[in-house]
Amino acid sequence: MKPHKNNHQAANLPQGLHMLDRRKFLSSTATGMGSIALSLMLAQDKLLGESSGDARSVGGKSAIRPQIDAGHPFAARPAHMPAAAKNVIVIFCSGACSHLDTFDYKPELLKRHGQPMPGADKLVTFQGQQGNLTKSPWKFRPCGQSGKMISDLVPHLGEMADDICFLHSITGKTNTHGPGENYMSTGFTLDGYPSMGAWATYALGSENQNLPAYVAIPDPRGTPQASVNNWGPGFLPAAYQGTDFNANNPIRNLKRPAGINAKTDTATRNFLNDLNQRHLEQFPGDTELAARISSYELAARMQMTVPEVSDLSTESAETLKMYGADDAQNTLKAAYARNCILARRLVEQGVRFVQLFNGAYQTGGEGVSNWDGHKSLESQYSVHGPVLDQPTAALLKDMKQRGLLEDTLVVWCTEFGRMPTFQLGASGRDHNPDGFTCWLAGAGVKAPFTFGATDEFGHKALENVVDVHDFHATILHLLGLDHERLTYYYNGLERRLTDVHGNVIQEILA
Repeated sequence: MKPHKNNHQAANLPQGLHMLDRRKFLSSTATGMGSIALSLMLAQDKLLGESSGDARSVGGKSAIRPQIDAGHPFAARPAHMPAAAKNVIVIFCSGACSHLDTFDYKPELLKRHGQPMPGADKLVTFQGQQGNLTKSPWKFRPCGQSGKMISDLVPHLGEMADDICFLHSITGKTNTHGPGENYMSTGFTLDGYPSMGAWATYALGSENQNLPAYVAIPDPRGTPQASVNNWGPGFLPAAYQGTDFNANNPIRNLKRPAGINAKTDTATRNFLNDLNQRHLEQFPGDTELAARISSYELAARMQMTVPEVSDLSTESAETLKMYGADDAQNTLKAAYARNCILARRLVEQGVRFVQLFNGAYQTGGEGVSNWDGHKSLESQYSVHGPVLDQPTAALLKDMKQRGLLEDTLVVWCTEFGRMPTFQLGASGRDHNPDGFTCWLAGAGVKAPFTFGATDEFGHKALENVVDVHDFHATILHLLGLDHERLTYYYNGLERRLTDVHGNVIQEILA
């Protein structure tokens, strides 16, 4: 009996693909073996051509994977296009900082304070039924020459209003803190995806080979709710995860062991380096071995460079005072201020991506250590506002004076916004991903500038609505990266920071 030919299967093959019969298999094998032999001979004589990256087509665009030397994973690499920014500092307010009590002025909240929100008098959100519209406990005042209305909760940032590009129409996908932090940091609500900084350093490397390419600076009070997911590598090579330390807590396991002097330490490292190089020569094609040795070598160099960059004793008294790092009355502010100075010093040394956190996950009790102002917004934000305000404003001012804002992008963000109502039976605002504020300053963005708007109560984004994918696409664009071309093949898909979404917010580009 003759075998049945599956015409239906053949007819449904994608155009240009054909079933492989035995004759084609044997002929392909013969030519394939010859091609392999030829490529090996050319490689031995160093006659193979080099490519700037691994090119392939994704969605009609030519996506280019960075060509990375496994022995030097942090070497600087070219961008897709001319870049406005060389470095990025992300200031992340963990706990969902209220846009309605900081940067998004809503006169209607003043007029209708204590009244039900029209069409939503029985509204139930994340933590239950909502009460009436509630104005901010802080007054808003015109700031700078632009007259931007900013809350008295952050008066020092108000002084920097003319240097900031405000985005008032950001939207999110979740009203839960952990997934919300993941979404803002990685573009996905689930765990296991690469962070913004991991994508940036994977694509571009670093200008300083003696410091990590990507540094995460946790709040002095602890880590955010999503913890290391905020600076993790996900499925990218582990080399591109953020190295976390702050001005008060040095990098773990970096300090020289007790009883080992500098001479012995140097001799031991030189001996290990010699052994590593001999081992590498025996296995020249082992990229994992090369990457591991490179990581050890970076750690050795960091023993000398990290203590120096973390030593704030070289900062002037005027600088420490400007940041509030000398404030003996507010030790939380002083500790965060030292982290802000550390962020500036890292960028000065060529670190590509710095992620600076303000707020930690409930380490001090309900709502005390982060911006999650559910029960008593006024008392909680009266703690958080001064901690954030002066040091962050001083960071912008200091970087501007030093010329660092010319090629550094500063990003301020949070995982979502807050409701214009107070929760029923409480004195705080519930979670609100439907409209909130982030802002940018520095390289490549218009300032002073305001883009987008929420409705008259600050409940939902209404004008020029954008989402986090658009926000990420814009940040990558300012680094000279096309978010649609920066991909990594994983689990059968070409993955990217912006998933299958995202558009650069052209209106805010300088």
